[in-house]
Amino acid sequence: MDQGNKSGVTEFILHGLSGSRELQLFYFAFFTLFYLSVVLGNLLIVLTVISEPALHTPMYFLLSNLSLIDVCLSTSATPKMITDFLMEHKTISFDGCMTQIFFLHVFAGGEMMLLVAMAYDRYVAICRPLYYASIMSLRKCTSLVVGSWLVGVLHSLSQLVFIVNLPFCGPNKVDSYYCDLPLVIKLACTNTFTLEVLMLSDSGLMATSSFVLLLISYMLILVTVRRRPSAGMAKARATLTAHITVVTLFFGSCIFIYAWPFSSLPVDKVLSIFYTVFTPLLNPMIYTLRNKEVISAMQKLRNQQEKQPAGHPLRNFLDLVS
Repeated sequence: MDQGNKSGVTEFILHGLSGSRELQLFYFAFFTLFYLSVVLGNLLIVLTVISEPALHTPMYFLLSNLSLIDVCLSTSATPKMITDFLMEHKTISFDGCMTQIFFLHVFAGGEMMLLVAMAYDRYVAICRPLYYASIMSLRKCTSLVVGSWLVGVLHSLSQLVFIVNLPFCGPNKVDSYYCDLPLVIKLACTNTFTLEVLMLSDSGLMATSSFVLLLISYMLILVTVRRRPSAGMAKARATLTAHITVVTLFFGSCIFIYAWPFSSLPVDKVLSIFYTVFTPLLNPMIYTLRNKEVISAMQKLRNQQEKQPAGHPLRNFLDLVS
């Protein structure tokens, strides 16, 4: 960061999503609603899983961690975007830009690994049900979650190494609503071709290999489900199809942005919104809110809330969500 400051650039100018004042006011209301839905919806799932003993299983343990990481991923970029809709000059400091890049890649990388862990959990549950309890122990689940966060941190640090010591001496306009590596690295006052290739090898390869691994896992599960026709397997097939849809949206946008870093396209902004705003809202809807066990647990939580006195934190939170 010192090198960046010495090179003269102390802040970056963000172009945002639109230059129209009317559209920015509309975006402010629209994305504020979406962001609140992401935070409240995912935190409700975390609270439900924690409060309901029947949900203390490997699958819901992983799902609650997915909800937590979705809140963090969305928070790494969305609040700044929302406040900038009200600002005439959209800027972010050099250190703030580096910090945003770091946390964005921590949470995005962690979510990739967590989605792979969830696919592994479903594979064991459906393809090896007799061994599920022994394979997916509490220790194994905890290791998968901790490992996902560690991979996210290591991945992010490796990304930050690409850019933090580059010289920035002139152009400082980022054609997006947040700082991200493919856009900021192009502003450096040096030839970044080699660094872009390294970035491609890191982010692009990580996203693509994780996506391929997920698809293989889900295909193996779907083959197993097809061989065991029953009402339960039909439900599993429908659930897995929804899972694949969310995974495709998340990984598809990441792969497009990070596997082709040599050109900046207008569609990149739309794809960025998919994995920082829309996908974190889709995850709770797809993975949990369509689940009868979760709905039942939420109803119990609502009943507990109604028994609480006015002003109780649980009652206030559930009133806000509802």
